[in-house]
Order: sequence, then structure tokens, then C-alpha cells
Amino acid sequence: MGMGNGVARVLARNGAKVHIMDRSDTVEAAAQKLRDEGLDVTAFQVDITDKAKLTAIYDEIGKKNGTIDILVNVAGIGDQKYFVNVEDDYLDKVFSVNFRGTWNSCKAAVPYMIKNKYGKIVNFSSVTGVMVVDPGMTVYGATKGAIMAFTKALASEMASSNITVNAILPGVIDTPMMDATCIDSNPDDPESVKEGIASTVPMGRLGTIEEAGKVALFLSSDLSSYVTGLGVVFDGGSTLPESAGSGWEPAE
Repeated sequence: MGMGNGVARVLARNGAKVHIMDRSDTVEAAAQKLRDEGLDVTAFQVDITDKAKLTAIYDEIGKKNGTIDILVNVAGIGDQKYFVNVEDDYLDKVFSVNFRGTWNSCKAAVPYMIKNKYGKIVNFSSVTGVMVVDPGMTVYGATKGAIMAFTKALASEMASSNITVNAILPGVIDTPMMDATCIDSNPDDPESVKEGIASTVPMGRLGTIEEAGKVALFLSSDLSSYVTGLGVVFDGGSTLPESAGSGWEPAE
């Protein structure tokens, strides 16, 4: 519940009725924490690779509320693995979550948006694979490149139905996934890895999940009513020419 938690909090604080989904059994606790802040949030435990169960949940939400106005696809996984060490099962797993999960969610939500002639879809791609890469990111980068291509193609198809489709391209963000990667890279001193990564960012720090939520808020609100097919870079300047590429080496 890393960036997804930040997105949920920001959208709910700005009046959205939010439904969060995650395969982890901690999703209800995450929702309760947001409800404790007075926010309108419900939770569903579901694996987004299970298209049938996911669609059933979207149908439940759509029928109860009469509409699904906003869809934000945040779920993603991926470790650093050199291409020569990547097995097919790992490739299938990452593509299934990162790309097919986004595809499945759009498939479930889009019919409601078309029916109501309104919708805002925000997919999380990445600067990795679209703009820059580091060693060990062949699989992850490929999935995020696919999400960006899908976003543009879907935007073209949905424009006539008053549905915008955009993507957020995060750089290095302070999330549990980042923490896990730093631990894998240096179990004895993961914080030094994080500090090293932050030092490569022109703004001198990692992005926050709440900042990710603010970008999602713009793209899911009518402030962006004439914006579609766009990839919004959210990286503290790390893809600027003089700083592109972190020099971040995967663990052997």
C-alpha cells in the first residue's frame, strides 16, 4: 500500500469516495486508518491478476454507486534482476501484475465510464523503461513501457466518450518497495543505499507518496479536462540530462 495509500488519502481528502484494492490482508487496516482520519474509504482484498474476481468487485461498486468516475492503477512489483538471470516465471509474474493488472482494471471500469460519458483513468508507469534505465531493470522497465504505450492508445480510443487516460511516471519515491530494494542491495546498511539514491536527484530527496497523490489528483480532476494521453514525469528532476541514470547497481 505504498503510493496507492498516498493516492487514496489525497483523493479522499478532496471529496472522492475511495475504494482501495490490494491482494494483501492488510488492505482493510489501511482503509481503517484512513477512515480514522474521517475519510470515506472502503477496502477490497483481491488479486488484480484474477480478472473474474476483480470485475465482480467493480460491478459491485458500479451498481451501488451508479458510476465509476475515477480509476487509478497503482499496483506494481519488480526486483532488480539482470537479463541473463531472468526466468520465464518471473517475467510472467511481473507482466501479470504490472501490465495485465492495469489492463484488467481498465476492462472492468471503462464500461461504466462509457455509459456515463465521463471518466478519468490514471495509470502508474515509470521513468524507468520509458525515459531512463539502470542495470537489472529489463523486466520492470518493459512492463512500465507497455503501460505508457497502452495509456496513449487507450486515450485515443476513449477521447470521444469524454474519458481521459493519462499516466504518472515516478522517479525514486520513498515507498515500502523502495525500502525492500535497499535492503536487498545492502542488508547491513539499507539507509545508506537510500541516501545514495537521493543524492542523485537534483532536488536532493526522494518523492513522497502524498506528492504522488497530488499528481493523481490533478489528472483525476476536471483541472485536467483537456489533458489526455500524457505521461507526467514526477521525479524531482532526476531525468534531466545532467542527472539521468542513478548509477544504482543491483545486488548480485
